[in-house]
Amino acid sequence: MSNFDLSQYGIRVTDIIRNGAPALLYEEAIHHDRGAAISETGALITYSGAKTGRSPRDKRIVGHAKSESNIWWGDINVRLDEHTFQINRERAIDFMNTRDRLYVMDGFAGWDPNHRIKTRIICSRPYHALFMHNMLIRPTEAELDAFGDPDYVVFNSGKFPANRYTSGMTSEVSVDLSLEAQEFVILGTEYAGEMKKGIFTIMNYIMPERDVLSMHCSANEGPDGQVSLFFGLSGTGKTTLSADDRRALIGDDEHCWTDDGIFNIEGGCYAKAINLSKEKEPEIYGAIRFGTVLENVVYDKVSRVVDYDDTTITENTRASYPIEYIPNAKLPCVGGHPSNIIFLTADAFGVLPPVSRLSPEQAMYHFISGYTAKVAGTEVGVTEPQATFSACFGAAFLVWHPNKYAEMLAAKMRSHRAEAWLVNTGWSGGAYGVGSRISLKYTRAIIDAIHDGSLAESPTVTDQVFGFQVPTSCNGVPAEVLIPRNNWNDVSDYDRTARKLANLFVTNFERYASGVSDEVLSAGPIMQTPAGS
Repeated sequence: MSNFDLSQYGIRVTDIIRNGAPALLYEEAIHHDRGAAISETGALITYSGAKTGRSPRDKRIVGHAKSESNIWWGDINVRLDEHTFQINRERAIDFMNTRDRLYVMDGFAGWDPNHRIKTRIICSRPYHALFMHNMLIRPTEAELDAFGDPDYVVFNSGKFPANRYTSGMTSEVSVDLSLEAQEFVILGTEYAGEMKKGIFTIMNYIMPERDVLSMHCSANEGPDGQVSLFFGLSGTGKTTLSADDRRALIGDDEHCWTDDGIFNIEGGCYAKAINLSKEKEPEIYGAIRFGTVLENVVYDKVSRVVDYDDTTITENTRASYPIEYIPNAKLPCVGGHPSNIIFLTADAFGVLPPVSRLSPEQAMYHFISGYTAKVAGTEVGVTEPQATFSACFGAAFLVWHPNKYAEMLAAKMRSHRAEAWLVNTGWSGGAYGVGSRISLKYTRAIIDAIHDGSLAESPTVTDQVFGFQVPTSCNGVPAEVLIPRNNWNDVSDYDRTARKLANLFVTNFERYASGVSDEVLSAGPIMQTPAGS
């Protein structure tokens, strides 16, 4: 316990646990957090209540004269007036003042001391404090003593709902950011990921202001110091392919690129736990031990063994652990300038090549597009793949217009001579249901060839619909696999499907067209009919 003072925020509670040790937070959770338990391997099992995922439709940003011209307003960033923010803030503070005890986690976002921000989490659930103990960079005792005032404060009163009749509210959930007050308020959701992604949203605003590119990607480093970035939406293999026992893991989700190189924003990992096994993902499986938070999993009440295949509560089961729990993690989590930028997509249409080489303009186009495709079968009567686009492979967390991040990426790629690649981990020989998933063995061989430089030396052909360069040889991958049109039984069917996917790209990109250059616009699909079709 401590006498830590939060009165500057209007909080009158005096029983405060600040930066509690994991063992202490375990004790607090077992006594005070509903349903908390300890797994067979020593992880803390917790439950987030009704919300088992983020609530992106309830995210709000305060419109203010100082920042509003910088913000990409729309469905992602919904404007909130200052008065309503203050109502929600007071609602959060009022709830905290009804608690007997609160928890504070002071830590850093960003491993680079020149760019990190001091962050304070104030919450009422010990599991939330332990979660952010894992996800922020933990200060030393000396750093904590000298911490002072934070740069940003998160008020997590997620146990208490927003008032649905308050102006601008669409549900009992409200996740509100004021860039001017440097405060973040959470109401109506106890899902821990809202805190993590709230900090990322903040970094996505302030880092570009400093000419630092913030990115939703994983990163690793080879024994020669060569750094690679992996961008990709869920199901594309970002975590799997960046986890390589021959390369050091810098981070699995959020990074920044400065004039000196890259740094991880986080002090830990928030890995999906669905279908987790020691055989498939040994590093993550081994990280689930004392200090790890297991969220919304099902376990045997007698043996305390977790059933990672059970989705009774949610498919979005999660594990949060310090990055040092990964055996080959690089500490501190910083690296040099990336040599390779790898965009991952699981193309269920079976159109995109297993690997393509992109120009800087094409890299901007595909970065802004952020494409992958979900497989058919999720609804009765749906028989075709569903295209999914998420700008910069993380639209939900962007604050500036996507072109801002894309221009910065292209400039840094040119300055540091980084290569850009589009790697398809999806289907070949036909769309989902006809073709087959590209072998992970082949994809790993492609990544290896990118890293050893041999793929950059491969001869290429120009894709006649998308315009990028397609390597025609790669060690460990049959040549016929590299050109998807050659793998379809009916090439005219391939051509029709390719044009269909190209049209989806073009239609999606229309919303960004006014904010990008002509060079980027021309880097999209060229819509040329292939010879012989």
